[in-house]
Amino acid sequence: MDVTIRSFRDAEKEIRFIRDIVFGEEQNVEREVDWDGKDSQSIQVVATDDDDNPIGTGRMQPDGKIGRLAVLDSWRGQGTGEKMLQALLETAEKENFREVFLHAQAHAISFYEKCSFNKVGPEFLEAGIPHVKMTRNVYKI
Repeated sequence: MDVTIRSFRDAEKEIRFIRDIVFGEEQNVEREVDWDGKDSQSIQVVATDDDDNPIGTGRMQPDGKIGRLAVLDSWRGQGTGEKMLQALLETAEKENFREVFLHAQAHAISFYEKCSFNKVGPEFLEAGIPHVKMTRNVYKI
């Protein structure tokens, strides 16, 4: 598995492939919600298998919001999400962010907690799915 930071322009095909499956087909997120026009300004991460096929993606917006973390079903539970998240956190550190945040789907809270994110505030609905805001210091304390 390889995880790289990419621009949306250079990785759009792979990013669309992953997100259309995970958010579109699996979670029934409306296309207009997923494709919000913020990708070109965001830092993208793409994970590929040994044959260079896309297996996961995610992004970090200019305000430090990490989102759209998605891994194909057959690759879940194998460290792909954690490696992508780590690549985004390393990029956040290089960009001098002190803190990043995300809106975690309720079923993924424990994953983000294992990655040192902390819940902030109550659960809320986003795209019809329960979420909670989570934050994390970028620098290790």
